[in-house]
Amino acid sequence: MNYSYKWALRLLQVLTIILISTSVKAQNIKGKVTDYNGTALENVGIFNQTSGQHSHTNLSGAFSLPATHINDSVYFSNLGYKTFVLVIEPKHFNEQIQITLEESSINLDQVVVVSKVDAMSKIVNIDVQNDPVKSSQEILRKVPGLLIGQHAGGGKAEQIFLRGFDIDHGTDVAISVDGMPVNMVSHAHGQGYADLHFVIPETIEHINFGKGLYYADKGNFNTAGYVDLGLKKSIDKSMVSYETGQFNTNRFVGLFKLLEGNKSDAYFASEIYLTDGPFDSPQNFNRINILGRYNYKDLGKEELTLTASHFQSKWDASGQIPQRAVDQNLIGRFGAIDDTEGGQTSRTNLMLNHTRFLGDDQFLKTRAFVSKYDFELFSNFTFFLEDPVNGDQIRQFEDRTVMGAETAFEQINITVGENDMVGYKAGIGFRNDNVDDVSLSHTLNRKTTLEQYAFGDVDETNMYGFLDGTYKTGNWTFNPSLRLDYFNFDYENKLSELYDNKSESKAKVSPKLNTLYTVNRNWQVFLKTGLGFHSNDTRVVTANEGRDILPTAYGADLGTIIKPTDKLVLNATLWGLLLDQEFVYVGDAGIVEPSGKTRRLGVELGARYQVLDWLYLYNDINYTYARSTEELDGEDYIPLAPDFTSVGGISVTDLGKFSGALNYRYLGDRAANEDNSIVAEGYFVTDMNLNYHIKNWTLGLIIENLFDTEWNETQFATESRLFNETASVEEIHFTPGTPFYLRGKVSVRF
Repeated sequence: MNYSYKWALRLLQVLTIILISTSVKAQNIKGKVTDYNGTALENVGIFNQTSGQHSHTNLSGAFSLPATHINDSVYFSNLGYKTFVLVIEPKHFNEQIQITLEESSINLDQVVVVSKVDAMSKIVNIDVQNDPVKSSQEILRKVPGLLIGQHAGGGKAEQIFLRGFDIDHGTDVAISVDGMPVNMVSHAHGQGYADLHFVIPETIEHINFGKGLYYADKGNFNTAGYVDLGLKKSIDKSMVSYETGQFNTNRFVGLFKLLEGNKSDAYFASEIYLTDGPFDSPQNFNRINILGRYNYKDLGKEELTLTASHFQSKWDASGQIPQRAVDQNLIGRFGAIDDTEGGQTSRTNLMLNHTRFLGDDQFLKTRAFVSKYDFELFSNFTFFLEDPVNGDQIRQFEDRTVMGAETAFEQINITVGENDMVGYKAGIGFRNDNVDDVSLSHTLNRKTTLEQYAFGDVDETNMYGFLDGTYKTGNWTFNPSLRLDYFNFDYENKLSELYDNKSESKAKVSPKLNTLYTVNRNWQVFLKTGLGFHSNDTRVVTANEGRDILPTAYGADLGTIIKPTDKLVLNATLWGLLLDQEFVYVGDAGIVEPSGKTRRLGVELGARYQVLDWLYLYNDINYTYARSTEELDGEDYIPLAPDFTSVGGISVTDLGKFSGALNYRYLGDRAANEDNSIVAEGYFVTDMNLNYHIKNWTLGLIIENLFDTEWNETQFATESRLFNETASVEEIHFTPGTPFYLRGKVSVRF
């Protein structure tokens, strides 16, 4: 055979292959993804490098990917596993493809930036895995741009800051645990009060979050964003940990595997935490947590998770102190004007989460919960302003039962034509809060009730439905959705001599539209738009005869997530949020105050860099311009709204026997009142942890405030009067931030 003939034959073969490849109609491929133990892997990212099509595995590990051709390269990626690349062959169109992923240390190589509305959650979970949370306070700090502050002895819910909001204890961020809401409506201390201290940090599997109000399955309080903590369904090994340190701190944690089978897993977790804190007057803080969890999974048929937990806490507090008292050497920074502040609280939860597989890519998801919650808090913010003899201490109390349920039908991966896919999720649900004896009283030394300001029963019900659609065509993903909420507010005033019961109701429609464009497997551009709301306190609703029950929030985000190299992820977002008029119930005073309309504009920047397999860097920077729109220039500041924040750190993982992290958080100076005449000072605080691993033992060192920075954790512009003053003064009142705080830790897994 001469050379020309050989060349012509090879050319013919190549042309034949090309002709066959291009003439083969694009088809769907289907299959399942598991690990080497045969366990189905959920949410595995699937991306066709050639066509740009993308998908994810469902709860049973199954997937479907349209518009696939012979010789296409399809990537399968999941955190904690090596990325697998499948080159499509003709046989893959006629069989269920079985993909097995190999476990690997977590790093950015495993991230594929595909079109999901909450894509940043998966990326940020690398932060969580590389530097797991070590305290209840750290849980929320993992959300980029979210800062918190404690100002009542460690037992009170933290003050939250996000996207230019002083969210107080939860008015504008919807917080949940495995779908169970944490925010308390019409709470004795403040609307949306969200106490996460019932969560044991070691039981957290991942954090799912979203900024803004663009998510149909998130309703009340979802304006600045939402945070949903996912708890572990099972544990690999049992673990016991003991931690001790300064300020008479002791913490014990135990996780115990109770059951392990082909279909069933169960474990028990407990936490005991004791500390006096750095204050001159000991906090006498104690917290007890217990949790039991059972998971049943019949692959391809159903999954059931049952959870029971109980939490109780009691503490004393030094409260917020006025700056002048420190300047005049009346007290030190960690002193108190009234050291009889403090409180106690408890919460018992029962949760059910069930998923039923109805067929190819069809699911019925149901969750239900019931919580028994008690709360008692003693505070004194103004000292001797109202009562020069007995002081101004107040007691806030409530006894609450919360129950709710939600059922949602989900259909994904419906092929439309040759290259397009659609899916949808439709759900209905309800939540009822029955709150007895919601009260605000004037007290003395936590013993004597001098006067009762407010006392009554709240019954608040929220029924809702939502429809969330997804349409993928080429590199585009469109996500239109609609949510309908109905509220009934009922309040009985028990201070009235006659029967005094008022009721109001209101419906709210919240449309949303998210558009995402996937440039390639490492670059996403998005535009999110929508309407949301947060409800007002039942006492506000009934007092104002139903006016502005559910003030509307309008939002838009324009941004991008890009992975220019395998080891670097960058994100940037421009956003805006407008809020309508609302009335605010001030739980500390028992009065109603209008707040007016507000506008917030901001920019968010973030970077995550896997320098080496064992070295990881991250940084987030946020700037917000927040103003009231109905006030004069110079008098339109939103008190305590943060304008510049930054969080970052460096994590070392699997460096021989060592691991650890060095993190910082920065909050800039901000206006403490409407005309910026009183300024809340910012801070820059650095924390560190270091671990040494010996077989199944780990020795750890935890340092909060490494450089012993003098900082104020929470600050308020408050008018108060001290016992030796004849006139009141309005100035900064603060809770001092934790000084250098050293703790040691030892844990063993077995």
